[in-house]
Amino acid sequence: MLAGLSIRNVVLIEQLALGFAEGLSALTGETGAGKSILLDALGLALGGRSDSGLVRHGAEAATVSAEFLLPDGHPVKDLLAGQDLPVDDTLVLRRSVGADGRSRAFVNDQPVSIGLLRQIGAGLVEVHGQFETQGLLDPRTHRDVLDAYAGAEALAAACVAAWEAWRAALRRQEEALAEAERAQAEEGFLRHSVEELEALAPEPGEEALLAERRALLQHREKVMEGVTAALSELSGDRGAERALVAAQRALQRIADRAAGRLDPILEQLGRALDEAAEATTAIERFSADIDLDAGELERLEDRLYALRSLARKHGVETEALPDLRRQFAERLTLVEDRAAVLARLAAAAAETRTGYVQAGETLSKARRKAASKLDAGVKAELPPLKMERARFVTEVERLAEADWGPAGLDRVTFLVAANPGSPPGPIGKIASGGELARFMLAIKVVLVHQRGTPGTLPSMIFDEVDAGIGGAVADAVGERLKRLGRQVQVLVVTHSPQVAARADHHWQVRKADRGGAVVTQVAGLTAEERREEIARMLSGAKITAEARAAADSLLGRRG
Repeated sequence: MLAGLSIRNVVLIEQLALGFAEGLSALTGETGAGKSILLDALGLALGGRSDSGLVRHGAEAATVSAEFLLPDGHPVKDLLAGQDLPVDDTLVLRRSVGADGRSRAFVNDQPVSIGLLRQIGAGLVEVHGQFETQGLLDPRTHRDVLDAYAGAEALAAACVAAWEAWRAALRRQEEALAEAERAQAEEGFLRHSVEELEALAPEPGEEALLAERRALLQHREKVMEGVTAALSELSGDRGAERALVAAQRALQRIADRAAGRLDPILEQLGRALDEAAEATTAIERFSADIDLDAGELERLEDRLYALRSLARKHGVETEALPDLRRQFAERLTLVEDRAAVLARLAAAAAETRTGYVQAGETLSKARRKAASKLDAGVKAELPPLKMERARFVTEVERLAEADWGPAGLDRVTFLVAANPGSPPGPIGKIASGGELARFMLAIKVVLVHQRGTPGTLPSMIFDEVDAGIGGAVADAVGERLKRLGRQVQVLVVTHSPQVAARADHHWQVRKADRGGAVVTQVAGLTAEERREEIARMLSGAKITAEARAAADSLLGRRG
């Protein structure tokens, strides 16, 4: 819900702060008072096009801030979270435009791109004018609108998943076929390479182990000298083990006279003897290992050379040879079992296609059922809008397979026929400006009940959608706007007293002279002020008693 709008230095608006509430709010005022400036300012905060011409004369920059209240479950919260922006129950969109035309955008005081601001704004507010109805004029949105009306979001998501599974299966099939053809052309090379690799049988990590072993063997003599010396120091006639034993025996002879104080030392000497014995055994094992066949170094060198030579031949690291062996073997298997492998992948692709078609058919069935219901609902709304001879048709058309996609098997188009006997056509091409506005309003009234829980729907702003109509038709428009206002926040810019009288909240836009400069002001009206404004709308500049009585009559039946 739009909770507040703050405007500074936008065209005729010097400084303005407005607070909005739920329900239907009407903005009225004489032509040229600045109502369109308010919408331009809000559009700026929602990511609309900026222009240096919006900056008030003499000011350095124009700034607009729009505050929104977001309940739990509002889709914009997911969008904010996905962009790592702070998510709270209050959201502030701010936009500034300098006199040089440069624009900056902020979401909760975090700088963002204009594109992201526009994306966020689209989830918060829908603006509808006499000659534009946003998504309803764009056939690409009709399918999503119908799915939302049908409550078919889960079916649509299942269709997307089935489509992606089918596409993935087709890609695997195509890749396997291409790989099989390449492998077929390289069969001789593959067979020779597999035989060569299997004969060498490289192991993961083998080169590092061989290199380490070779380094040890290359320094064998010096290592053996050190090992021999260490053994002599540990176990020779004057070695460490003999010294430890002598020390242990010397202490044991006097231990009973030391009142137990030598016991810990004897335990330490015992552990030292054990450690020395283990070290001696380890050195002896190491010595035996390095003192093996004198030809080992030569064999090791040959093995390293063979591994590295084969790796260079195939243009890979030695470590990659085991994996290369597996890859070549798999490609060779594809050559040998080509028919079976391709048949298995083709069967998987056919199975996923069947799954997609079934998901698409289920979704199509829900769409056709919802289309009939939507058409009936809109039809019921048209007579009070003096369009009883018009028709609205939701066309669900089966697409050719080449045009199938993640959204299913159908093309959905909203068609209208304004006159009896004329064939239905695209809503944006058949209806006139006034008819288009009324068609849009009828559709919105029917759709809003199915589009989500109150508070999670975008606020709706209607800019003079009642232009060119009056009397009972204008009253019917007002009644429908009022009905919409029970489900979603609605703001209407209107010249119709019948519409304004239906509003829950009434604002007047007017011009004033401030220090020799003309400024636009907006004021919330009291009950008496509202009566006078509606009387003015009825009679013009001179308000008569009859106009006030008519205003009282309109206000008396505003429910």
